[in-house]
Amino acid sequence: MENTIIIGSGPAAWTAALYAARASLAPLVIEGDITQENQEKGTLPMGQLALTTEVENFPGFPPGQLTEYLHSAIPTHRLAMLAPREPEDQCIFGAELVELIRAQAVHFGTRVVTSDVIDVDFANSPLKLIGSDGKVYETQTVIVATGASANYLGLPSEDRFKNRGVSACAVCDGGLPRYREVPIAVVGGGDAAVEEALYLTKTASKVYLIHRRNELRASKIAAKRAMEHPKIQILWNWIPLEIVGNDKEGVTGMLLRSTVGLPALGIIVSGVFMAIGHTPNTKFLGGKVALTEKGYIVRPIPFRSNTSVPGVFAAGDVADDYYRQANTAAAGGCMAAIDAERYLAEK
Repeated sequence: MENTIIIGSGPAAWTAALYAARASLAPLVIEGDITQENQEKGTLPMGQLALTTEVENFPGFPPGQLTEYLHSAIPTHRLAMLAPREPEDQCIFGAELVELIRAQAVHFGTRVVTSDVIDVDFANSPLKLIGSDGKVYETQTVIVATGASANYLGLPSEDRFKNRGVSACAVCDGGLPRYREVPIAVVGGGDAAVEEALYLTKTASKVYLIHRRNELRASKIAAKRAMEHPKIQILWNWIPLEIVGNDKEGVTGMLLRSTVGLPALGIIVSGVFMAIGHTPNTKFLGGKVALTEKGYIVRPIPFRSNTSVPGVFAAGDVADDYYRQANTAAAGGCMAAIDAERYLAEK
């Protein structure tokens, strides 16, 4: 019988583990497994942050020489799985940041199982989790921190240039040198796409907003701002056909297909931001926890991590369709661990 089990392996999960471990709950983290299926779904261990290169906006990591520190803080066998740092690298990388939080949680006694949770039974106490390893895990509390996966178009060229000009988060990556004072494309037509486009105008020389229809799905006021912004050019009735680039420069352009029968169009851009939504990783819950229409976990108590099931808490992007930042995910993990500890104390 476990006090608390944390499902996930991003900043929310490991921060929850860190707080739970320091509260003497001896947490168990089920971090997911490295499988072909998880790779195709974008649900490999370590979360979306592991697919990010430079992280400039996580507190406590100003630019500097981090190589020696990383070698002292991350276990050698884990460090060997990370991409080697170049002498000119100054920022912390996403995968390194997750590894540091993981190492901190393990240092205080967190135990880790490399498996996927494929089903749950929350009908009675204890709560039960069924793993892909064939085991049934029993626990008094659960923290779900499985995150959300960014939606991509599924183009082979898209996969080729991820982290080399293709991103799904302007706030995360838009300020990087790669995207400064160069033309950028945003794919989508909803509020998120317009927000990304407007955000990128702060650093890019020009922003193409590529939309498959002749009218944005965004709110009227957001659409008006985009259409009136001098740096934004909306390309109506186009769909990305291919992302163009090379190994040295990364993304250099896009080839677009018309939805109204026009000839193909090529544009020169140095970055492509996908803003076509996220899919929360909640399928394994089987509807046994209340979800929103978009599939995110409902947290019915304001400013708390409680879910519709007593003893089950949610943290990070699995319940957040608005902020979706490493900082907010980590904060959510802290909150969920405190909520779980207090729930156990009351019981």
